[in-house]
Amino acid sequence: MGQILNRIQKANDIKKIPARLYPVLAQEIRDFLIENVSRTGGHLASNLGVVELTMALHLCLHLPEDKIVYDVGHQAYVHKLLTGRQEGFATLRKSGGMCGFPKRKESEYDCFGTGHSSTSLAAAMGLAAARDIKKTKETIVAVIGDGALTGGMAFEALNNLARFRKEKKNIIVILNDNKMSIAENVGGMSRYLNDIRSRKSYGEFKDNVEQAIKNIPGVGDSMIRTIRRSKDSIKQLLIPGMLFENMGITYLGPVDGHDIFSVMQAVNRAKVMDGPILIHVLTKKGKGYPIAENNPERFHGIEPFDIKTGRPLKKKTAESYTDVFSRTLLAIAKENDRVTAITAAMPSGTGLNTFKKTYPERFFDVGIAEEYAVTFAAGMAASGMKPVVAIYSSFLQRAYDQILHDVCIQKLPVFFCVDRAGLVGADGETHQGLFDISYLSSIPNLMLMAPKNKYEMEDMMRFAIGYDGPVALRYPRGEASEIFAEYRAPVEAGKSEIIQDGEEVVLLSVGNMMDEAAKAAELLRAQGICPGLVNVRFLRPLDEEMLHALAAKYPVFVTLEENVLSGGYGEAVSAFLHREGYANRLLSFGVPDCFVEHGSVEWQRQQMGIDAASIAGRILEKVREI
Repeated sequence: MGQILNRIQKANDIKKIPARLYPVLAQEIRDFLIENVSRTGGHLASNLGVVELTMALHLCLHLPEDKIVYDVGHQAYVHKLLTGRQEGFATLRKSGGMCGFPKRKESEYDCFGTGHSSTSLAAAMGLAAARDIKKTKETIVAVIGDGALTGGMAFEALNNLARFRKEKKNIIVILNDNKMSIAENVGGMSRYLNDIRSRKSYGEFKDNVEQAIKNIPGVGDSMIRTIRRSKDSIKQLLIPGMLFENMGITYLGPVDGHDIFSVMQAVNRAKVMDGPILIHVLTKKGKGYPIAENNPERFHGIEPFDIKTGRPLKKKTAESYTDVFSRTLLAIAKENDRVTAITAAMPSGTGLNTFKKTYPERFFDVGIAEEYAVTFAAGMAASGMKPVVAIYSSFLQRAYDQILHDVCIQKLPVFFCVDRAGLVGADGETHQGLFDISYLSSIPNLMLMAPKNKYEMEDMMRFAIGYDGPVALRYPRGEASEIFAEYRAPVEAGKSEIIQDGEEVVLLSVGNMMDEAAKAAELLRAQGICPGLVNVRFLRPLDEEMLHALAAKYPVFVTLEENVLSGGYGEAVSAFLHREGYANRLLSFGVPDCFVEHGSVEWQRQQMGIDAASIAGRILEKVREI
């Protein structure tokens, strides 16, 4: 740790640092982040870009009385450093260690937990409204990126900020404009901000104009009042549209986000103004580490890497499920010109970059707007296209209403590719894909599948493209399994696959749980139990024909899924057995009623009791009860 950074042991210690040493501290923070994230992995480029901005906020505010709400929160590492959590970086994103996002139970300085985009404005407005009701005086700041500003929640919050203008209640919005979300930004807001960046600071120009007019003897003050009554029509000439000011939000900027003193000046000015204030701050993602500056998308979320080269320490040896999706979709699109691809600001993460380059006219990145993505796909499907919507499981939750109303009621052939389904590891609670089976299997007309390996995923994708109705395919993060590659029965709607026959117990495995199921089966055989093994394949519709046959043969059913138990496949099987009057015993493995903390997937499975050893142990207990 650097000598200056070492002086910061708790919040507000930065105020003891002489101003002449701020540049030294900024460099030490960057060095610290690069060194530590290179070992643990994490979000690097976004944090390198907000070093001076975060320092300025901590210099202008007094925590924890004042509040900083970070959008998404992947850029809060600097905030954690400046609140005395340096030692936590050794365990960043590891089990029992420091979270990679703001977390209320981790620190009193994390005033609002985040992990998903476009929430900061609404949360900060809630904090400010509570402040005003309680008649306290703290400053509330929301830090939102230009990428997050593409999300619908952010626009809804901007619309409601007018109330703070009417009541003359202060709230500060920092628009951190680095021209990026994870990938390059898209859409009208991005173009609007590009135009603002190219112009002289509006605030500075307006102040100069007002001062000049005031100096006109006898008429200056009257002219100023007239201009203000006309809603500052001069500014319409300076910034086209003046979106923020026309919505009742005072705009300050653009400000160089890497000039601490300029940011401090803007924040201190905003603190004494009435109503909502937006400070437009320009930063560079990856600032101070040339490799990240040149490739900010890859260094947004990075695995442990070599600092000198920027290359991952762990060499990739096999395809991931995302790679399989990317490769297969490209082949399908070559054969079928009605296939289109849609994502919500994640072309790289979902594996669509190659599709984007190959078929740019059929690729659509809609920004951080999952709801829009789904209804947009529905409109496309209604016109005879075959839209493929690739979104992470935990992000697709936001579009539940659109999946139900706009796609499934109309039985439109939209293909949902649900990436990062199941446990995701180090990103933790906000990113675990543990609810998609529950929220998707509750919707009529939607077919839901999960592949046991990479080959079955290819077959399921081709089946889904040919199916005349809505289909969802859930698949996990990480290396694509090749387990039971010799079992590749054709994919038939609603039909499961028998992998192994057995006695007494049958294991019904969902998707990527097949690896644990196979290991558990080996452990059971070593104890003299010969279990049957079924690849469920279809979570909806339920393969009732197979369940009837299994019920006649196996006294004990075991369901295995990497999803919450509530509303999952196990509950569907339980309901079937009860409805049909079967007396078979059922043991369901899944995630209990909790949110899963960050850590490795292996550790998480052990904690949730869905690793092979835990599964085999509980099955042995159940069998011995009979």
